[in-house]
This record gives sequence, structure tokens and C-alpha cells, in this order.
Amino acid sequence: MSSEWHVLPLEDCLDALIDYRGKTPEKTDSGIPLITAKIIKSGRIETPTEFIATENYDAWMRRGLPKAGDVVLTVEAPLGEVAQLGPEKVALAQRVVTLRGKSGFLDSTYLLYLLQSEEVQDQLKSRATGTTVLGIKQSELRKVPIQVPPFQLQLETAATLKALDDRITLLRETNATLEAIAQALFKSWFVDFDPVRAKMEGRAPAGMDEATAALFPDSFEEIELGMVPKGWRVLPIGDAVEAVGGATPDTKNPAFWEPAVHCWTTPKDLSGIAAPVLLDTERKLSAHGLAKIGSGLLPVGTLLLSSRAPIGYLALSQVPLAINQGYIAMPPGGLLPPLYLLFWCRENMEAIKGRANGSTFMEISKKAFRPIPALVPPSQVLQHFSAVVGALFERLIENEKQAQTLATLRDTLLPRLISGQLCLPDAEALIGVASENEKIVR
Repeated sequence: MSSEWHVLPLEDCLDALIDYRGKTPEKTDSGIPLITAKIIKSGRIETPTEFIATENYDAWMRRGLPKAGDVVLTVEAPLGEVAQLGPEKVALAQRVVTLRGKSGFLDSTYLLYLLQSEEVQDQLKSRATGTTVLGIKQSELRKVPIQVPPFQLQLETAATLKALDDRITLLRETNATLEAIAQALFKSWFVDFDPVRAKMEGRAPAGMDEATAALFPDSFEEIELGMVPKGWRVLPIGDAVEAVGGATPDTKNPAFWEPAVHCWTTPKDLSGIAAPVLLDTERKLSAHGLAKIGSGLLPVGTLLLSSRAPIGYLALSQVPLAINQGYIAMPPGGLLPPLYLLFWCRENMEAIKGRANGSTFMEISKKAFRPIPALVPPSQVLQHFSAVVGALFERLIENEKQAQTLATLRDTLLPRLISGQLCLPDAEALIGVASENEKIVR
């Protein structure tokens, strides 16, 4: 390590450490977005769903106002998640502290990546307390030693890593747009019935060619679900598709897990995905382990619905896989194709959750799920929907694969750049290779 590098306690490297512990003001439906610990994940802040009233902002933030570029760190439940604030006005909740690097000495963007390094994460955990939930006191956080390279090197390192993150963000923003287009099409065709209403009024359905419009009727009929397009059926979802469950082979028996050959998923695999597709699983089964699961190896395209802890994670499998008991899985081949099922589950999630029960945690069983009524349009309509939305999802899947490749590269470079083991020109060469691969994919 160069003599220009310093190892100092975190508190000596900051212009501000602001702790918002205390009673949070009453939450409202709108106002100032509240950044809570649960939406700080994987180096970014997810869309806030909680707010505080504008008039409460100054009182709550009296400990100090966050600034654009500040780093937020979760100090409990979970410990060690970080992200960087943008220019938007936000409020910070309990269990979140704000860190601001000392001007000209510690760049805050560099600090963002430094805090994600394994070395600093280990320091946070070793200084934390708690048996059920780990948390770190402010006094201990201040003592965490960090390596501080020359300021210019910090800026260059941070810029290199942030360029990767920006590309990942762009890919995932594109995916969010593709997903929103697919969701809007589903709602238009199968919830609002826009093409049918247009034909009833003597209009051509908007944005639809004659051949597609001809697939839709020009009137409604009343059934138990209400008014639906004439000739469309309603069936229990269990009659329209196969709904299966899974199991967990004995985790203490290595014969079920080694050699690790077959993908095996739990709802944990879906908790952090950015798009509703599952590309891989954390754990794999041996052939002996797979034989312990009655539903066996489910094909690519199976829709996965988490049935407990929590209910409602959704993803389309992109690899053959087996499932544990926390899922209801719907393999392709039924009356309703997987892409239709994905958006149908989203539209009917409240009804799905409404059939759950349980004392320790809520769970929906296959028995309770199968009777839920589902609209079954004619096969030609479903085929056309799958073709249109399938093209969107093909691009979404390739984008997500590329985002995961870039994330792996970033996570590989991060510790080597932070420690000084890898020089920037070598890192930039690796990024250049990834960029060429990205162009090939596109």
C-alpha cells in the first residue's frame, strides 16, 4: 500500500454523520418521501411507498438536512445496506444514518463503494450487537477503520464503478418500461376490454390492425364475474392450468445436494430480482435430491408464485428447476399461457391473498388457490397476446442477463480497486470487453 494511503476511523473522514433515531412523524399517503431501511437494497434506493407531511419535515430533520450525494447506511434490520441520495427532497427514517465524506479528503461516491466492500461489511458485523437482529451503535460505527487512498484516485475509482452501475440502471429502467407496456396491454385487453368496447361503438380499436381486431367480439354477456366479452369463458384457475407445489429434501443429507446439478428455488431467490424472470438459483440439488420432490424438474417458462413469507413474489423461470414448499408453480401447457398468468396473478393478487390463512404466517394453499375464478379468452387471442408480449420479454430477459453480467463484473472489481490490488487501466480494459459483449447481445 502506498504511503499516500491512510487508515483512519470513519468519524475522522466525515463532514457529517446524521442519525435519525427517534419517533418517526406520522406517515401520510403523500408528501415528502420517507427513505426506510427496507427500501435501501443492493446499492440503490427502491421507489418509496411511505411519506411524511411536508409540515413535519423540518422538525424531523432537525438533526441535519441530507444533501445530494450523501450516503445512507442502514444500521439495523438490515445492517450494512447503502445507497447514495439524489437531488430529490427526502426524509430519512429510523435505522438509517447519513454519511458525508470530508470535503477534499473522502469522496462520498467512493465511500458508497467502500462501505460495500467485504472488509468494511465484516467490520460492521463484528462491531454489531443483537441476537435476533444485528445492529450497530453510532459510537461503534464511528470507530470503523477505513482505507483512504489519494483523493484523485478515489474520484477515478468511483467514476469507474459508477459507470457500471449507471449502465445497469439504464438496462433495468428499460426493462421497467417494457414490463409496463406489457402490463398496460394486458389491462386493456383483459381487464378494461378496450377492443370490445371500441367495436361496440363502431370504432376501430386503437393501435390494432384489422386481423387482431377481428379476434375480439363486439358485445358482452353477463356471467358470475360480471360482464365479459361474449363467448369468453370463466373457469377455476386450477381447471385452466396445472398448479403444483414442491418440497425441501433433508438439508443434513449431503447426498441430496452433492453433486449440485439441478436448480432448486425458494422464494428467497425472488426477493431481490429486478425483473419478473428467474435466471438462476442460489442452491442446486443432486439427482437424489430431485427424486425427493414430487413435482420434479419444472420446465422453462414455469410461472412461480410465492405462497408464503411473503405471498406474491412472481417470476417466470428461465431454467429448468425444482421448487420448495413455499411456491405454487404453474408450468406451461395449460389453457392459459405463462405470460398471461403472470399479469393475471398481478391483477388478482388481492383475491389470492384474501384466500390465505395461518397463525404463524399467512399462506395460500394449492387447495385454496385452485378455485379462484379466471377469465379464459379464446386461444387465438391468447396466442396473439403471447406473441406481442413475448417479443418484449425476450428483450427484457437479454437486458437482465447483461445487467447481471455487469453486476458480477462490478462486484469482482470493487474489492480489488478499493484495496489497490488492481490498477484503473486494467479495470477499464475488463469493462471494455463487457461493453463489446453488450453490443453483440443487442
